[in-house]
Amino acid sequence: MTDTNRITTIEDLEAHYGQVHPRAIDKEQDHLTDHYRALVEASPFVLVATVGPEGLDCSPRGDPPGFVRIHDKHTIMMPDRRGNNRLDTLKNIVRDPRISLLFMIPGVGETLRINGKAEITTDPELCASFAMQGKNPKSVIVTTIDTVYFQCQKALARSKLWAPESLVERATLPTSGQMAEAMSKEPFDGKTYDEGYPEHMKKTIY
Repeated sequence: MTDTNRITTIEDLEAHYGQVHPRAIDKEQDHLTDHYRALVEASPFVLVATVGPEGLDCSPRGDPPGFVRIHDKHTIMMPDRRGNNRLDTLKNIVRDPRISLLFMIPGVGETLRINGKAEITTDPELCASFAMQGKNPKSVIVTTIDTVYFQCQKALARSKLWAPESLVERATLPTSGQMAEAMSKEPFDGKTYDEGYPEHMKKTIY
């Protein structure tokens, strides 16, 4: 890549790509419309992007559809379920409230993007309202919406993400145990970990 091919200004970028279609502008709202509300309520999986002093982070979140609760047209709430306690997302939010959410729905080509400001609450009653299998989340991420808009189907259509023929045989890729064993600084039996993980997940998923 030569310097003459590197885009370094917004003006050059817009000149290279051309004008944005008006519909791409009109779809951006500062609140949840009825249509956008339906997409949030149908989604069982969300990618959560945050930023902190160490850089950017993107983390998956998933639960039964509707797990991201709509408080009002400007506010959504998401339980923070049991994880590995790295707390990358939460540490970022504490220091920088900016957050970006990408909602995905199995079998649906469109995705929904929400950008806003987040805060973390441990309110006992609110956490209890998100209980699953008798277990409360440690906290709830409350996001105030700045912008929300849907993304068209092109990316998922190109990837064929939901197509049955796109499913990857799990055995063709390294397992969690194999990866952990290769990187562990202490003795670690990856095979035993993999064999026991299905039962472990049943006990610790919530």
